[in-house]
Formats: sequence, structure tokens, C-alpha cells
Amino acid sequence: MPVIEYTHRINQLKKEKNAVILAHNYMTPQIFHGIADITGDSLGLAREAVNTEADIIIVCGVHFMAETAKLLNPDKTVIIPDPAAGCSLAESITPEDVRALRVKYPGVPVVTYVNTSAGVKAECDICCTSGNALKIVESLESDRVIFLPDRYLASYVASRTEKEIITWPGSCEVHEKFTPGEIGRFRDAVPGLTVIAHPECPPDVLDASDYTGSTAQMIDFIGNADLHSLQKPESILLATECSMSDNLSSIFPDVNFIRPCNICPHMKLITLQKVLKSLEDLTPVVEIPNDVAGRARSAVEQMLSVKGSNHEIY
Repeated sequence: MPVIEYTHRINQLKKEKNAVILAHNYMTPQIFHGIADITGDSLGLAREAVNTEADIIIVCGVHFMAETAKLLNPDKTVIIPDPAAGCSLAESITPEDVRALRVKYPGVPVVTYVNTSAGVKAECDICCTSGNALKIVESLESDRVIFLPDRYLASYVASRTEKEIITWPGSCEVHEKFTPGEIGRFRDAVPGLTVIAHPECPPDVLDASDYTGSTAQMIDFIGNADLHSLQKPESILLATECSMSDNLSSIFPDVNFIRPCNICPHMKLITLQKVLKSLEDLTPVVEIPNDVAGRARSAVEQMLSVKGSNHEIY
């Protein structure tokens, strides 16, 4: 079936079944521009999931994102087109690991990145995203904070706070591939290149970049360069998943996006064909055990209740 036919049928079924499609910034352009109702980073999708009036939520992203949508919409049907769409970062830590950390560091609050399973969230005090991580850490009264599971995001936060950050050795298989040498080679090849890096990248990559931010912050930075006392960049390298550049190239047609093109194999498991099948069959449905869901939901809601956490933090 041609792409246009998949797109037409999916958009038709959405109306018939009162469904809404949430798509992360790392989805392919066919999904991001062709069928998505709501696009954004993990924080944006979590926030919008609460506001939707649809009966069915299709999450085009990875499994922890679908779980987060379910946590915030327990009475709605939440579907992920491929439940095998996981995350190397989320899989780097278990609920048992968190419980062991609490024993080792009694009384120290635990912040978990949303890139974790519902089971891990249930063992933590509050969630954060790459866009609000510093704000969440600063909102806690303790001088010490356990920050899970991304060691590079933890390092980024630690460099911007006086609090002691206790870390976990997790990382994103996409972002840790970037190197300062690679960025240097691109700068040599493209004069005037602006490099924007995701905070899941290693610290030396962030040091070699011009700006660091979540995917939503990247979009804002490009669109509002004048607010940052910069001329609008003519050439940009995004040190993040490759589809981000593909999706932004149509939003900012005057920008030359240089693509190192590190691909997330998990995100790419979500396809138009699988989205169509999930709408036709209303499967696979995301379910979370009640004893886990209540505690995990509390951690997400704690994040959303922090003043300023729903906005991009610079």
C-alpha cells in the first residue's frame, strides 16, 4: 500500500474511533507530519496526554512514553503500535536497583528521568525530563539527590547546581555515539556551523557544542535565535536522533541541517503499517498493574506540579 493510502486510512480511522496520535520528535517525517495530532518531546507529550479528550491514545514513541500516557490517562485506552519499541536507557535500571540505592542512601530523594519504566518510576519520588531536570532537582530541599538513570544528563545537571548528585551508569545508545572529534570535523567542513546538543550526550560533546537543550528547547532555540542574541543559524548540526533534523527541515526550510544521522533502532520500530494495524485492532494495549500505577503516577504528577516544570528551562 502506498504511503499516501496508509496516511489517508489512518487519519480516517482516527476520526471514526475518536483516537489521537502522539508522536515524539524522533518519529519519521511520515508519522511526524503525516498522521500525528500532537508532537513534541517527552514532557510535551506527557502534558498533552492529560488534556486530550480522545477515547484512544496511540503513542508513536517508545514503551516508557506509552506507559506515561497511560499513567496520566488511566481511564483511556492507550496503545503502542509495537511494544518491542524499548529504550537502552530505560532498560539500564530496574525497580530492585532503586530499592538498593534507597538502602545505601537512606533519606535521599530519588529523581528519575521519564526515560524509565513505570516500575522504576514507582520506586522514585519525582520524575523529570531533559527540559526540566535542573528545575526539578533545585525544587527539592535536600542537599543530596539521587538522579537516575542517565549518567550524562546527571553530569549536566550536576554542573549547574550546588547539590550533590548521586548518579547511575545508564546512557542512551544514540547520544553516547557523538564525539568531540566528529563535531570538530563537521565544523571544519561547514564554516559557521552551529552545533546544538542534547544533554544525554557525553560532557565533552556538550563542551564542544554551542547550545545544549531538550528536543523542544532545540526547536525554540532555532526559532527564536534573536532572543538569544544570535543571528539565525544558516547551518545546524543537531547532536541527537537523526529524524529530528528531518522533521525540522520542513519547519525551518531556510536552515541547512547537517546530519550525522545516529538512528534509534527502537523508535524506528514504529511504522505507518503498525500504526494502521493498531488502530484497526485496537492493540497492543498498554496495561500497568494497579499497585505500580498509583505510585508511578504520583512521581509524574509531582513533576508536573513543580512551578515552571511545564516550561522549557534554560
